[in-house]
Amino acid sequence: MKIAIYGQYYQNSTEPIIKDIFKFFNSNNVEMVIEENFLKMLYEKQLVKKEYKTFPSNSALDNSFEMLISIGGDGTILRAAAFVRNSGVPLLGINAGRLGFLAKVQKENIDILLQYVIDQNYTTSERTLLGLTADPKNDAFEELNFAMNEVTVSRKDTTSMITVETYLNNEYLNSYWADGLIISTPTGSTGYSLSCGGPILTPDVKSLVITPIAPHNLTARPLVIPDDTEITLRVTGREDQYLVSLDSRISSVKNESVLKIKKTDYKIKMVEIPGETFLKTLRNKLLWGEDKRN
Repeated sequence: MKIAIYGQYYQNSTEPIIKDIFKFFNSNNVEMVIEENFLKMLYEKQLVKKEYKTFPSNSALDNSFEMLISIGGDGTILRAAAFVRNSGVPLLGINAGRLGFLAKVQKENIDILLQYVIDQNYTTSERTLLGLTADPKNDAFEELNFAMNEVTVSRKDTTSMITVETYLNNEYLNSYWADGLIISTPTGSTGYSLSCGGPILTPDVKSLVITPIAPHNLTARPLVIPDDTEITLRVTGREDQYLVSLDSRISSVKNESVLKIKKTDYKIKMVEIPGETFLKTLRNKLLWGEDKRN
């Protein structure tokens, strides 16, 4: 079995997790291929000493890999998705952060849950991605032009609101006068969109959410639309530029640029470990506290 490893380093919470993962997989003769920058950091921190193969980019991932394991929080998984892209390699998150809607394997259960990986006792959940094109072209979005959580437009160097002219399948919807606008996938519905009043969608829902950020229009509310809708945005404001973010990647874009957003023709496969479901995460981490059933 061959597994790719990617991670972020947080000294207080990550070191024991990293050690447990490497110990478990080495004792089970699993071949680990480590993202090169992450492995360099592990050597510097003297967390590992053995030599490992590395991968520098998504081009190194193919169907010889069982999965890519991300060590960190949900933000780390979003970065890991940039390596997976359209390779079809499933992605599993081990949570070293706090909330962990995507990074579902908790440090308390690592050995038990990683045994499911060894036994291939898991399923996968396909997650919709959003692709972005800009006119005129923006170099920042040429190579990594997709988002797993959301595409967001927001004001930049001003306290003034921006106007986001919005079209669905080329039909005018609304001009949002707000701090910005979020286009969220079901996966991203528990993130930034939720904090701005958007609804929670289960991962298998075939919908997207348009959520305004601090809108001045009192009637502007989050809107759920079919995920095969093409969304066109044209932003204007007092400043010459505004910000566009694709998950954690962000760039400045000139006023009057036209952005087209639609789902990609490929999806990310998330590994689903038995017992670690979306609804369990929802119960325990967001809505009603820990499950109190006996």
